[in-house]
Amino acid sequence: METKTRVITAHVPLPLAKKIDKMAEQMDRPRGWIIKQALAQWIDDEEYKYQGTLKALAEIDAGKGIPHEEIEAWVKTLGKKK
Repeated sequence: METKTRVITAHVPLPLAKKIDKMAEQMDRPRGWIIKQALAQWIDDEEYKYQGTLKALAEIDAGKGIPHEEIEAWVKTLGKKK
C-alpha cells in the first residue's frame, strides 16, 4: 500500500541547498529523500524534547522539584573549599 504524500515548499539558504545536493549525490539518493530523512529526524527530536518538558513539568507539579532557594544556596557554594 502506497503512502499518500503532499508537496511542501520551503526556501532554504543557498549554502544549505548546496549541502543537500552534495549529500544526495554522495549517497546516490534524490534530494527529496535527504530532506525527508532530515525533517523526520528533526520532528522526532523535537517531539522527544517536548515530551520530556511535559514530564518535567508534571514532576514539578507533583512536588518532586528542588526549591529555588536550595538551588541558589548550592550555587553560592560552587568553587569554595568545604
